[in-house]
Amino acid sequence: MDPSLPQNLEEYSASSTTIKFDRPIPLLRGPIPAGPSDDPSSGPYLLAFKDLPSWAAAYKSTESKIISQCEEGARIGCAISASNKCKPPWWQSLIGWKSMDLKERERCEDREMEECLVAAKEKCVGFAKERCTMPFLDARIAVGEREVRNKLAGRMVHLASMPVESRWRDLIGLDKLGEREFTVTNYRASQYMLSGSHFQT
Repeated sequence: MDPSLPQNLEEYSASSTTIKFDRPIPLLRGPIPAGPSDDPSSGPYLLAFKDLPSWAAAYKSTESKIISQCEEGARIGCAISASNKCKPPWWQSLIGWKSMDLKERERCEDREMEECLVAAKEKCVGFAKERCTMPFLDARIAVGEREVRNKLAGRMVHLASMPVESRWRDLIGLDKLGEREFTVTNYRASQYMLSGSHFQT
């Protein structure tokens, strides 16, 4: 055997020298071209959810994670609080009282813990809603071509019902309806909520 080669070739095999990385987490939002109503200083692209269901799923997932983390923290706090409330006062040992029954103390801690967790759960739900509402209502949702076409079709029907010589066409800008509508690339989630799109939390 050639002395220049390493003695144990197993150490250099593909399985022992390859580093496996976790699969990347898919992006919640993707880049889309900015529309004419968007702030030009932020660049030609912005991040948006691909549609309303993906926005709703991200909202629910984020809210449930915040509630879960909040309840986990509350559980630790409730355990400490229950222990402090149910332990015998320090001065009892000074006056010669016998120590508290451990079964009674356990029942007391269970009772206090349950009451504390019920109150904490309500607060955690409110906290999660408070944290999610503003960022998610301000988030952008990409506008699909079909959705833009539906709006355009509705306006075209309205335009067709007007007399040709009507001055209202020029006043409300219906003469440039098509080119203006197709430049819309996104809406804020709050605009979807105001327009009556159905979303259940």
